[in-house]
Amino acid sequence: MLTPLILSGGSGTRLWPVSRQNLPKQFLKLAGQSTLFQQTLERTRGLPDLAPPIVVAADDHRFLAAEQLREAGIENATIVLEPLARNTAPAIALGALAALERDPDATLLVLPADHLICDTAPFLEAVRTALPLAHAGWLVTFGIRPDRPETGFGYIRRAEPLPHGGFRVGQFVEKPDLATAGGYLEDGGYDWNSGMFLFRAAHYLEELETHAPQMLAAVRTAHAAAGRDLDFTRVDADTFARVPEDSIDYAVMEKTDRAAVVPLSCGWSDIGSWSALWLAGERDPDGNLSEGDTLAFDSHNCLLRSHDRHLIAAVGVDDLVVVSTPDATLVARRDAAQQVKQVVEELKRRGRSEHSLHRVVRRPWGSYDSLEAADRFQVKRIVVKPGASLSLQKHHHRAEHWIVVSGTAEVTCDEKVFLLGENQSTYIPLGSVHRLRNPGKVPLELIEVQSGSYLGEDDIVRLDDVYGRA
Repeated sequence: MLTPLILSGGSGTRLWPVSRQNLPKQFLKLAGQSTLFQQTLERTRGLPDLAPPIVVAADDHRFLAAEQLREAGIENATIVLEPLARNTAPAIALGALAALERDPDATLLVLPADHLICDTAPFLEAVRTALPLAHAGWLVTFGIRPDRPETGFGYIRRAEPLPHGGFRVGQFVEKPDLATAGGYLEDGGYDWNSGMFLFRAAHYLEELETHAPQMLAAVRTAHAAAGRDLDFTRVDADTFARVPEDSIDYAVMEKTDRAAVVPLSCGWSDIGSWSALWLAGERDPDGNLSEGDTLAFDSHNCLLRSHDRHLIAAVGVDDLVVVSTPDATLVARRDAAQQVKQVVEELKRRGRSEHSLHRVVRRPWGSYDSLEAADRFQVKRIVVKPGASLSLQKHHHRAEHWIVVSGTAEVTCDEKVFLLGENQSTYIPLGSVHRLRNPGKVPLELIEVQSGSYLGEDDIVRLDDVYGRA
């Protein structure tokens, strides 16, 4: 069986302020009506002998992955949780071990969750071309035929053709300067390194045993100590922390003599920056790529995205990126878009939350939007999914007022359990044990007013939680 292995651990910091630590780019609708993660899953459906996917995700993103799998109609996926990032070689090893547990002959199609492919047909054809190579023991990577000199990608030099199709890899090349990239384009024998792979799970582990035995041993130990947590496979944090960090390229592909490449042209982009998204999008006659509430006059080659209710109006500007969210706005030259990561690092240094959290924060039960905050009070808009409930909890430093806007709320407050309908409210005193549940079939929306000496999210003492959170 062919098992899609979706690597979903990226942070996407160069797409700030839309992509953030707790909601990175793979889980966002950046190009199309579904998220990049869901598009990655969808494009595998046309392949033969397809097994349920394996998703390797960060622990913090487990409910995002599960919810988006459910939205995509995939209910039998395996979700493996990495307690910390160790790069692609260990992540793929975890996926390979999980695949071999259910199929000793599993073939893995390794796909990053945050890439865009505009033309699925040639991608599927390239996978079909690569399957005989994988079955013959080759570790296949997919090379994107370059259409411009690009300094942001590594390259793969093709060597001689192989009998089953594709080429033996001649060399993996680091990101070049512009002149060298131009030479690669003119040469015609170089492809962009896409980070997509196809190989037998057992063959990958054999190569890892040969070239990075300490890594494989540590991954095996961490995998053996993994436990089940709801619908997730939770890898043991202490043992996984001892796994060496390395990419599959450095750990295996550059060292093996069984590396093959299948070139393809499929409208691929890694969406690694706002300029990359601008290149991949459908631009208007003035070269502008716009999303949301935007206007542009005498402006050219700009990316304008409004992710809130505020209008972005551009007048007489060229080659800009302007991205607005409810709590942050980015303005940058398009050719400086790779430097957005510096903003994220500075926000971290200053201890600000905008690098990691949106104003709207998603939780497994729904979401909350922080509407207003000041000294000793905070106002939130809370939305609870049908049938979902928050944890049974209490607070040491704050009291809460709840006002139902729409739907029905089941409220637990100490020994009392009661229902609230639209326009009804209740008071949760400081220290009271309480829970909020939506017993209905439509979303529950309410306004929460918090008041007290400390209003941080860490002032939550969970006494019972259906999602297994501490």
